[in-house]
Amino acid sequence: MGLCHKAAARSVVFLQKPLQDLGMRNTLAIFISILGALILVSAVFVISMAQSLNDLSDRGRTDLALASDRLISGVFSHRQLAVSLAADPRFQSGAMSREEMSDVLLRASGMSGALEMTVLDRDRKIIASSAGRGDAVWLDAPFVQRAFHGALGRAAGVSPWFSRRVFYYAIPIFSEDGPVDGALVTTIDIEAIEADFRGSRPAVIVSDDSGVIFFSNRSELVLRNRRIAPPGPQFVDYTEMRVFNHTIWWISATRYIPRIALHLSEELHQIGMRAEAIKDIMPAVRIASLQASMVGFICLILGSVIFFFGYKRRALARINSVLEERVAARTAEISEMNASLLSEVAERKETEAALRRAQRDLVQAEKLTALGKMSAGISHELNQPLMAIQSYADNASAFIDRSRADTAKQNISKISEISERMARIIRNFRAFARQEKQPMQKVDLVQVVLEAVDTVEARLTQQGVALQLDLPEAAVWVQGGSVRLQQVIVNLVVNALDALQDAPRKEISIGLSADGPIALMVQDSGAGIADVDRIFEPFYSTKNVGKADGLGLGLSISYGIVQSFGGTIRGANAQEGGAVFTVELLPWPKEDAA
Repeated sequence: MGLCHKAAARSVVFLQKPLQDLGMRNTLAIFISILGALILVSAVFVISMAQSLNDLSDRGRTDLALASDRLISGVFSHRQLAVSLAADPRFQSGAMSREEMSDVLLRASGMSGALEMTVLDRDRKIIASSAGRGDAVWLDAPFVQRAFHGALGRAAGVSPWFSRRVFYYAIPIFSEDGPVDGALVTTIDIEAIEADFRGSRPAVIVSDDSGVIFFSNRSELVLRNRRIAPPGPQFVDYTEMRVFNHTIWWISATRYIPRIALHLSEELHQIGMRAEAIKDIMPAVRIASLQASMVGFICLILGSVIFFFGYKRRALARINSVLEERVAARTAEISEMNASLLSEVAERKETEAALRRAQRDLVQAEKLTALGKMSAGISHELNQPLMAIQSYADNASAFIDRSRADTAKQNISKISEISERMARIIRNFRAFARQEKQPMQKVDLVQVVLEAVDTVEARLTQQGVALQLDLPEAAVWVQGGSVRLQQVIVNLVVNALDALQDAPRKEISIGLSADGPIALMVQDSGAGIADVDRIFEPFYSTKNVGKADGLGLGLSISYGIVQSFGGTIRGANAQEGGAVFTVELLPWPKEDAA
């Protein structure tokens, strides 16, 4: 712990100087970077705000146009009906009575939704009305006088009779001779038209030439005077300014009117009014602020990364100089250590080579041990043919002396057959005894089994063991080595012979299955395996202590040989008694065999 604290203290002292250098040399760079970032953020905000205001203005003008069209279309529908009625010949000629004319006006106002429809004669007296009243306050109004001069008259106001905001149309009724014979006055309910979009956005106001607001989707602004300069009591308190060629209002009003708004206006010449929209610009401000904040955040991250890596680079440069000195000092020590390690590696390689040689010698010793155990049978197997050869040779000589050449030739042929049998036995033993160094190759497993059986045939005969072979007639090609596979089979058969020494029934069966996985099974009728899990452990043996029956490595060596071929070997106790060993090998690829 003391060493760690000292190292940490040295590191702190070592890093203080780079920090001081950073504060001394990079203050101006930091200031310039911050100033540049602020200018960039401001530019992004201004550009985004200008674009957002343009988009907001386009949408606001569209909304204002829709609201204006709704008002104009609502008013114009009544005007068209009034013009059609005024052109009716019955109104021109006076063909209808006052009651009939009132009924027609009542039906027309009921279908159109007009508050009142009134017919005046040339003396401006009411002769028929859908509301059934006899006088009106607007009889001398300018819009009525305009109708009696042959033009269409219009006006907006508050009806004292209906106590509502209304719009008037006065349509001249011409006589058959041409002069104006009367007028048809239609009273339209502006509040009914306004109700469809009250409370919608943006806030819209429509005022007449005198500045009185007669139409709006904000009820608190209705009937206020638009022309009284703020902060007058008749309109909202606002301050106007121009931003990016747009009119911006700073408003102090109700919560339903935005505090900062874009002001848009449009003249409605069709009805003689002026429409205005007050559209909230806070969405544009939020978008511009968000974009500027994102740019500022990116600048902050990039600046932090640049300064961090710059500081790390300078600190690492100083640390590297110190480390280079330490590395130079340690290089000599490492070189000495490398020399010692190289010597140790050489020793380890020599040890591994000696180990491999010992393993090969151990495998060969196990082979020779098996051959030693079979030596008595081998001598018996070779002794009988030698005695037969001697007997056939003596008989052949006697037959030749008696001029019986045919009989002598038969004896010589039998001598040749016996010699071939002896040569095959010696060849199998010699192949079994040699060390195979060839890589894995194509091997006929059937032929290997037959050669292994020839090798142990003498001992099978000596112990009186019955051997049952269940082999396919055709060759079964597997991946492996013929000598090593023969050693595995001989080890399994020799172990089975050892297990049958005291068995009442002495039988060994060797079967080969080529359907699916290639499996070779060696089964005996002995006492079975006491500990199945340990049978492949080196030096493990179930034989009596003190008997010279090998090193206990046969099955372990067989296990390693089969594993090297990519196969598996396992042992188990058979259900009918005895032990059974199964060797599974990889088949030789068909395309290679072809």
